Amino acid sequence: MKFLDWYLKIAVVSALIGGSMELFMVKTGFYDKVTVLESEKRAWENSPEAQAYRDALNPWRHHESETRQN
Repeated sequence: MKFLDWYLKIAVVSALIGGSMELFMVKTGFYDKVTVLESEKRAWENSPEAQAYRDALNPWRHHESETRQN
């Protein structure tokens, strides 16, 4: 346990930095913005337009399903 005090100092400084980052994110409304963006993203991913994009960008979609069935 030669460097125990050094490790404790690093742990305390890291906890302080992490706590200050969390406090900053809470005070600036970061989590609220991320929640809105994620809900919009999920709503779009489940839309028919997004499904059309996925189908158009994957020309092998039918070939893969046929291969699995055979």
